[in-house]
Amino acid sequence: MTRTLILYTRAGCPLCEEMAAAAEGLLAGHAVGIATVDVDADPVLKARYGWDVPLLFDGGTELGRHRLDPAAIRAWLAAQA
Repeated sequence: MTRTLILYTRAGCPLCEEMAAAAEGLLAGHAVGIATVDVDADPVLKARYGWDVPLLFDGGTELGRHRLDPAAIRAWLAAQA
């Protein structure tokens, strides 16, 4: 079963690009995908998160904000096994 994490981003956000690349690297070889959501495309998300991106979520659980914490992602992966 493939699990999908949600990465909230916005266009032209260097931190968003950095987190996406770091997450993809850490998740390579695992049955985990990343769905990118542009907060500016949805008024509700834009109001909720404003400029507080990137954010990485597993459902309602926040896994990362602004910068990816590799240790936290590894611990999350271990808990999924």
